[in-house]
Amino acid sequence: KAYYAQGNKVIRFSKGREFMAETASKEKTAKKKSFFKGLKVEFGKIIWPNRKTVSKQTIAVVACSIALGLIIALLDLIIKFGLSFIL
Repeated sequence: KAYYAQGNKVIRFSKGREFMAETASKEKTAKKKSFFKGLKVEFGKIIWPNRKTVSKQTIAVVACSIALGLIIALLDLIIKFGLSFIL
């Protein structure tokens, strides 16, 4: 069997005759199925971190966020004090 696309329909040849049996919607569902199969395969390739690694990285992110927040607050306080002194 041979297939080729013509407009929004797929033409199927079988034993020298052509049929307009398969539409583009069937082709789209086939693409969706193959997409989800590929997605499942790709999820199988992911190496997920263990609990210890996630907890260490979470603590590092929270600590850096707090430190950056304190630095910004300190700079804000200094700038506010400086502007009030000038004005």
